[in-house]
Amino acid sequence: MQLSKDGRKWRIGAAAEVEWIAGHTTAGISITTAIPPIFDAYATTHQPDGITVAAYEHALVQDLTAQTPDQPWWLAYLDTGPHDIVFPRAPRVSLYWNWPYVLVEAGPEQALTWRTGHMRHGDGSLPDLFFPADRSWLVSALWDDTWTCLGGPEPLINTLQQNPLANAHRVRPDEDALPPGLTRE
Repeated sequence: MQLSKDGRKWRIGAAAEVEWIAGHTTAGISITTAIPPIFDAYATTHQPDGITVAAYEHALVQDLTAQTPDQPWWLAYLDTGPHDIVFPRAPRVSLYWNWPYVLVEAGPEQALTWRTGHMRHGDGSLPDLFFPADRSWLVSALWDDTWTCLGGPEPLINTLQQNPLANAHRVRPDEDALPPGLTRE
């Protein structure tokens, strides 16, 4: 299925595009609640104090783009009801605890511009979950968390850790994913 936006048709994803995630995460407080335990390295990230949402999101996407060969990205928007899902008429895919997501094949530019606000940062634009077509990394922010989880290759996690705007904190798969200085709500 394809839907139009910005004068172009975009491919809407189905369960097959996320089968590698669905059913491969574990309930709990570790990073594998959001990210399947298949990557070389893991980290959590959140907007640093004193930095705008736009600066944080741009830094994160810039580092992801720099570490990824040119290819489409899958962007997923969680349908919570009041939050922007970009394509409201698109079919949904189920992830995690049967949460409905709209999944669309696009890229980093759309990840930074399509959404008009989300639940973690009222004025942020990033999708709730996204990954490149080659599945070399995954970024996922669960509905009830104020941080974002990442899994990917060591060089990507190292790059994110070195960027103060990305504010990444490395975690092990069996470790609590809660970033230092944050609390669970």
